[in-house]
Amino acid sequence: MSTPAQGSEHRSSEPIFGVKAEVGGVRWAVVDERGEAVAEANEFLSALQARGLSANTLRAYAFDLAALYQWLAAAGKTLRDLEHADLLDFIREGRRRGASPRTINRRLTSGRMLYRFCTDQEVPRGRGTSLPAPHYRGRGKDRYLGLHQLPRQQRLKLRVQVPRTLVEPLRPEQVGLVLGSFRRYRDLGLVQLMLLCGLRSAEVLSLTLFDVSFEEGQVRVRGKGGKERMLPLPDTLVETLRAYLRLERPRRCGCEQLLVVLQGSRRGQPMTLAGLRSLFRHRRIQPAMSHANPHRFRHTFGADMARAGVRLAVLQKMMGHDDAATTLQYINLSMADVAVEFRRAMTEIERRYEER
Repeated sequence: MSTPAQGSEHRSSEPIFGVKAEVGGVRWAVVDERGEAVAEANEFLSALQARGLSANTLRAYAFDLAALYQWLAAAGKTLRDLEHADLLDFIREGRRRGASPRTINRRLTSGRMLYRFCTDQEVPRGRGTSLPAPHYRGRGKDRYLGLHQLPRQQRLKLRVQVPRTLVEPLRPEQVGLVLGSFRRYRDLGLVQLMLLCGLRSAEVLSLTLFDVSFEEGQVRVRGKGGKERMLPLPDTLVETLRAYLRLERPRRCGCEQLLVVLQGSRRGQPMTLAGLRSLFRHRRIQPAMSHANPHRFRHTFGADMARAGVRLAVLQKMMGHDDAATTLQYINLSMADVAVEFRRAMTEIERRYEER
């Protein structure tokens, strides 16, 4: 059964495009209202699959393309009719339906990639879409240093401005409330893997029994793009995982995954992303834990490491980032940190002037 494109509303006369798993050898495929595969989209997804992209990445591309085809059908257009003026309409429709700027930009990128894959050309510009640069660089000089020539950029890609938001790490009392609300070692270990090792949700779920070495006190993590990294295991986490394996994990499991379902018809099967999210969903109803989503624990790990003085290059390696700029986003000072530093500095400043 297909899943409709996320966040869409449909008229009864419009085709409904969705995403379905395992169609014609494609891990995630775009299908129409009859469940039939959309050939050009799935050829593109098949090519991405052949390049070794992860299942989660393929799924994200599939949902982006399903949203694009849904909009094309409502507008009475085909993929080859696209111009940049149409993409502006696509942006307006995404905004109307409440899609975030990041989601809209990702869908634009997916659509441009599909168009280029099918036509071997870029989406035509047309009138009314040639936008100015966001700032004036001067005559070929770097705007910060002014030292060297910059390659001339032909035209900017059509994108939506993404606001810069500060994600606050969890406070110690919030972390304490969440940890204290769990009654299973499995769930406690899951949260500690994100909070004390900085793992992503997908990385936690992909861990196998062979990835955890209690003797060496470390864990092997498979990150984005198939990149592996080794992380040390804190003693608290070692104790939690040992208790889970000894007391809770079924003796006979049909998988090698570390974290498995503990009850019901799927007992002993790998824990899913939906199952992980459900652990937090009902806890977030409480005001004190409303911000305790899984990724916030990873962000808290990054902030805690930065506060403890861990160097940027080391933290980048811990978190599995290719670009140091991504790591910097995780260690931005929270407003509480700013207030503490301000008070400390102001005390010193006031003392200095009082001495005169």
